[in-house]
Amino acid sequence: MADDLRSLLASQDIRDAVRQRRYGVVLRRARQARGLTQAQAGKLAGYSGATISRFETGHRRLADIDTLRRLAGALGTAPEVFGLTPETGEFPGGARAGAVPGEALVATVVTGLPLDGDDVRRRDMITGTAALAGAAALGRVPAAAGTPRRPAAGLDDVLYGQADAAPVPVSKLRAAVTVARGDFRDARYDRVPAALPKLIAAAQATRDSAGAGERAEASGLLADVYVLAADFAVKVNDDPLSWTTSDRALQAAQASGDPLAVADARRAVATAMRRANHPGRAVDMLLRACRDIEPDGTASADHLATYGNLLTVAAYTAATAGNRPAAGEYMAEAASAAVRLGSATSSRQPAFGPAGLTLYQVSIAQVLGDSGTAIDHARTIRAADIPTPERQGRYWVDVARAWNQWGKPEACYRALLAAERAAPAEVRYRPPVHRMTEALLRADTRSALPGLRDFARRIGVPGH
Repeated sequence: MADDLRSLLASQDIRDAVRQRRYGVVLRRARQARGLTQAQAGKLAGYSGATISRFETGHRRLADIDTLRRLAGALGTAPEVFGLTPETGEFPGGARAGAVPGEALVATVVTGLPLDGDDVRRRDMITGTAALAGAAALGRVPAAAGTPRRPAAGLDDVLYGQADAAPVPVSKLRAAVTVARGDFRDARYDRVPAALPKLIAAAQATRDSAGAGERAEASGLLADVYVLAADFAVKVNDDPLSWTTSDRALQAAQASGDPLAVADARRAVATAMRRANHPGRAVDMLLRACRDIEPDGTASADHLATYGNLLTVAAYTAATAGNRPAAGEYMAEAASAAVRLGSATSSRQPAFGPAGLTLYQVSIAQVLGDSGTAIDHARTIRAADIPTPERQGRYWVDVARAWNQWGKPEACYRALLAAERAAPAEVRYRPPVHRMTEALLRADTRSALPGLRDFARRIGVPGH
């Protein structure tokens, strides 16, 4: 696949397109080299197939840094192909698109190598500080100002064995993993990507040096960190990274021998499969995971919640493929698990329970096109009863999507504002929020939605 991509991008028309900064042409050829339809490429990058078509034909200008970086990541190409520097993911010297000298940029298109020709450096998929990778200390990283960094900042060296880190006591690693999980569940997304590189590096070193008595737990903790990275990669629409980290999670979980860790890692892999347009395979994996941990009469809260969570994800995945009966069947089984769980809570899956089930019912109805049903489900719970800010934000985003699908812009905007109040980072990160906001801005020709443009600026919608 890489050879095919390089061969296609070596053609004269692509050389000319790069020099002339016609990145839509590059996008089309890179997409075709990956064997993707416009709809598939759009799903990977967080756009509709129609938007990809407009990019490729030049009807929508490709010059925004975030858009170019997202497209490069989705297609698995070096960011330099779209005029971005390998170090920062920005245009060189703060310049606009195409500021890289033409011949140098053409070389990167053909070879896939960074501008300096260093063939051992992998592409810097996402902006951030690589110096964090390999750090041994596990203290909390302070929140960065501005838009939070995405999760692959500094992860290339960690994932591919180029970073060194010292092992830490398993107890210290366990505490650090708990903190990172808590930051994600609390939607403190500015802390998660900064912490991930050194947390993974330390977890790898700890697993590799652990004695026989601690190696299984250390492997389980490494799996947990990789699952967190995969979940956050999905949150920010970085599907290539979600594939890599979910696969690493499954390997580490299998080494741990913990069936619940394996089940959660399989859930992360299945999510990556679904987002790559393989919902049938994803459902199969989720159901196999369910069978492997089917709870008996003595199952713990963590066991029941993990089992139920797998079923809700299977239901949502089936719904994305339009399989309404299967979605209903899996949700009914998940509800039975919730009844068995009762008032108990799970530290592994704290969001599973009655409110969490309703949240999935909202999501499933929305993806099936049943906007009214989605809103009816949403009205049966209070957002405050949803146990984590991350899930509260997700609830409001799904409500907004249902209203938007129904053609109710005012209700959609109110739901987006509620999502911002519940989890501000959720609206800054989620591509669906940005797309809905752009649609509202286009439709609000009479300024009937007070504060919409300020909201767009707060969440980082380009041009506002």
